[in-house]
Amino acid sequence: MKFHFLLSGAAVTAALLAGCGGSSGTTPATPTTPTEPTAPTTPTDPTTPTTPTDPTTPSLPEWHTLLNHCAAPRGTGYPDVQGTLNEEMRWLHSFFDATYLWYREIPANLNMADYSTAIDYFAQLKTSAVTASGRPKDRFHFTYPTATWEALNSSGVALGYGLTWLRNNDAALSRIYTIGMVEPGSPAALAGMQRGDSLVSADGAAVSDTSSEAKATISAALAPKAEGESHLLSWSRNGTVMQATLAARKLAIPPVRLAKVLDTADGKVGYLNFGEHNAVAEGQLVNAIQSFKDAGVKDLVLDLRYNGGGLLSIASELAYMIAGPEATVGRIFEKPIYNDKTTPQAAIMFQAAALGYKSDNTIKAGTALPYLNLKRVTVLTAAGTCSASESVINSLRGVDVEVNLIGGETCGKPYAFTPAANCGTTYFAIQLQGVNNKGFGDYADGFTPTCRVADDLSHAQGDPAEGVLAAALSYRSTGACPVTTKALRSAAPAGPLTPLRHEVMEISIRDR
Repeated sequence: MKFHFLLSGAAVTAALLAGCGGSSGTTPATPTTPTEPTAPTTPTDPTTPTTPTDPTTPSLPEWHTLLNHCAAPRGTGYPDVQGTLNEEMRWLHSFFDATYLWYREIPANLNMADYSTAIDYFAQLKTSAVTASGRPKDRFHFTYPTATWEALNSSGVALGYGLTWLRNNDAALSRIYTIGMVEPGSPAALAGMQRGDSLVSADGAAVSDTSSEAKATISAALAPKAEGESHLLSWSRNGTVMQATLAARKLAIPPVRLAKVLDTADGKVGYLNFGEHNAVAEGQLVNAIQSFKDAGVKDLVLDLRYNGGGLLSIASELAYMIAGPEATVGRIFEKPIYNDKTTPQAAIMFQAAALGYKSDNTIKAGTALPYLNLKRVTVLTAAGTCSASESVINSLRGVDVEVNLIGGETCGKPYAFTPAANCGTTYFAIQLQGVNNKGFGDYADGFTPTCRVADDLSHAQGDPAEGVLAAALSYRSTGACPVTTKALRSAAPAGPLTPLRHEVMEISIRDR
């Protein structure tokens, strides 16, 4: 995921008044009352000076004056005031007309009266253009409950069973739901579920049932809404069907899932399985890179197959720790490109010191980050490699670090958002495109892998025998892609699989 800056409530107003070149005042201009025309007056002597009048205070845009004017105010503890649905929609239109990257392509004929909710109206406030490959240019327009989003981004706590599901997206093929990751100690792990298991049914609805009712049942079971909510899941492993009732829990998922040193014939290789660029990741990444440095690692395999993104500040720290100061000093990690209504803002530089994010392993702000000084890095990629993860790849290539991609195409999201909170909903619409030190950011159809290798779900991530990692280790030694690769065990006929997750997990955040 990739964001410009995290904004909530009044912070939206303050930051964007500055960012869009607006007034920094908080009081809208008072309208004047029209008066009756009067009879002409006698001209004054031209030599008589007139008293100048004060200029009229410029009126503020509706995204400022209508912020938190809600059809259904949330009550005590919130900044909401009583408003109307029309005011919520006018706030949306004003905000995104000012900040949306492709504001010129928003349909001009949208009638607010045709929509029963602000979210429904927001869904239409986007471009309908397509990329060179025919994919929608804006595939990233979404909303999320504000309270849920703030908890997720600050602490890494997510509601679920501790599973990362992968599924095929080709409507012409049978649906496949396969487990990519299981969190240790989670409800799924305690039930015995493993990487590579395939879903058979959920609450009695078979995956093979293509009816809308069955699809709705499965979706509800795989994405529980409340802690303690339980569903019956059946899954298959090597032809054996198992089942269990799982209850959803709030889980603190570690962003650094595994950091280990692999001894190979030509030296020590660090393997880093990294899941999300959130605040908790800073301390974990520092510890991982320091352990590699202490072990004398001279090469790195960075596993980003299921990493949807997150804080660009964390991505810039990771890229710095890989490349070191010689390659990055004074160079741009990512430069934001905005629409022509927005005041240009400073580029993100490679971050050489800790920012001090609060976590259970806080690194003091200003602490120098360890680094490996690598001229080459191997990245494991898939369709779930998104946004801030792609920024790591693009930024390193921008300072001439050799980046070899092993796996599949990345998701293709060179864009970032300004999260905009209003009346309990946070709206995500693209505000900028990021480019690297060389000015490149054109990867809306994803990065193409150096070696195309199918995900191997029959082995654990980090196992040197796992197909994608094995191919990466082979490529770094020989410079050639393996002739044969391991196929995805349970879903080879179904085409590429992507993580089944909300869009909020595939974004970039610029928060500094």
